Amino acid sequence: MRLRTALVAGTALVQPAVAASVQAKNVIYIVPDGYGPASQNMARDLASLVETGTTGNNPEIHELPVDDLAIGRVRTHSANNMITDSAASGTAYAAGYKSYNGAISVTPDGQAVGSILEAAKLAGLKTGLVSTTSISDATPAVYAAHVANRGNQPLIAEQELGYSHPLGRMVDLLLGGGRCNFVPSTTQNSCRDDDLDLLAYAREEGFTVATNRTHFNALNGTLPVLGLFSDDSMRYEMDRRIIQDEPSLLEMAEFAVSTLHNATNTQEKGFFVMIEAARIDHAGHDNDPANHAIETHMYNDVIAWVVEWIDAHPDTILLSAADHETGGLTLNGYDPLPLQNATHSRAYLQEVWDERPDGVDEREFLVSEILPAYGLSDVSDAEVDSILNASSIGSGITSLLSNRAGVHWSTGGHTSVDVTLHGYAAGEKRDALRADLAGGWDNTELPRYIEEVLGVDMDAVTEKLVQAAAEDGSWLGMNNNKRGLGARDLGNHRYCHH
Repeated sequence: MRLRTALVAGTALVQPAVAASVQAKNVIYIVPDGYGPASQNMARDLASLVETGTTGNNPEIHELPVDDLAIGRVRTHSANNMITDSAASGTAYAAGYKSYNGAISVTPDGQAVGSILEAAKLAGLKTGLVSTTSISDATPAVYAAHVANRGNQPLIAEQELGYSHPLGRMVDLLLGGGRCNFVPSTTQNSCRDDDLDLLAYAREEGFTVATNRTHFNALNGTLPVLGLFSDDSMRYEMDRRIIQDEPSLLEMAEFAVSTLHNATNTQEKGFFVMIEAARIDHAGHDNDPANHAIETHMYNDVIAWVVEWIDAHPDTILLSAADHETGGLTLNGYDPLPLQNATHSRAYLQEVWDERPDGVDEREFLVSEILPAYGLSDVSDAEVDSILNASSIGSGITSLLSNRAGVHWSTGGHTSVDVTLHGYAAGEKRDALRADLAGGWDNTELPRYIEEVLGVDMDAVTEKLVQAAAEDGSWLGMNNNKRGLGARDLGNHRYCHH
């Protein structure tokens, strides 16, 4: 294992480099945010029992695509907490450094550190970010921005487009939600406090900009691309299946990989793309069991498509690991079949409840409109009372459905359990990838491995960022640093807590 020298805060630090016996033209990195071992367990069991028509008393269980890809495990603690948030863990996965909860690719002393995506871009590769939450939220942000506080999404959005990034535009393709951070304050639902119109800026810089489903369908695969399909997070998959006004994670992943490949197919340099299955985490925060299972199943669908694509393009590797587990999910007295009839998420049904017509009979509305959409039938009067008396309707229905399925949540936040590392490559590369990454890893080691696979240099990016900050560090947003705050205190967006 060779050593590398990194310049951090003016000090040369000697770091071990993760040895890689695999080289590849392209790397696809998938983050199932908030996904833990029990998440996969529940999604697999529910899908199997529904498919086979068997029950929890006589189960016939089939594997899902991710089940065959486990190669190791990853530790996720942050620099200031045994339980990480997505920003600190993302900084580790993207840049290879531990930092405080809330940090976007900056170290605890506030210095920007280069990410694997930035290193790939500066080495001549094409790059992409895909997420079902705001594209300027923590997990995508750490790959293309350097900000003291993850809650400063308007500044992150600027950097992702290259507007205020000291090294220029680092990302060729961005697909997700978070449109409110890109439009001026005069626009309805804007999250900005200035008149900067980043959509107009993107068009001036040659981006094809898509802001709805129709625009997505019309994309022709010419880079650069900016797709923002909701003001905040995109719809949960179970809601999207019915409403169908946004592309799915699978559709965005297929478009991103195909577009980046077509742009590099005849070139020596390939691409790096990060794809985030973000809403597994949000469903975990909501303790929403059917929703959590469906989001996990969508992650498996994306993995299945990527594996098939890699078989046809063996110059590519796949790595995937969650930033942390969310919800403390355990399965005890467990039968997932009661989850099968839910058609909408807790969050969606809470909005339906909050917007119910004035004067409507609340009990009747709950029984006729809310409970059937959550897959709850044969609900007793006492159970209806417990839902009506809960802190919220959403809390009441998730508690009842979780109890019926024997699904238990220890928290509405994150946990510190290790997460599973998944990986795939075609042919002999698969055995080499498994051999390289078998065992336990710290999350900071994964980008160093990808760095070796692609033959790029993150430390060279860090040196450029250090020089840029010495000249003018205003792009770091240090005046708005809220490091050390609880994760739910960061920012003012609906899902900033993940």
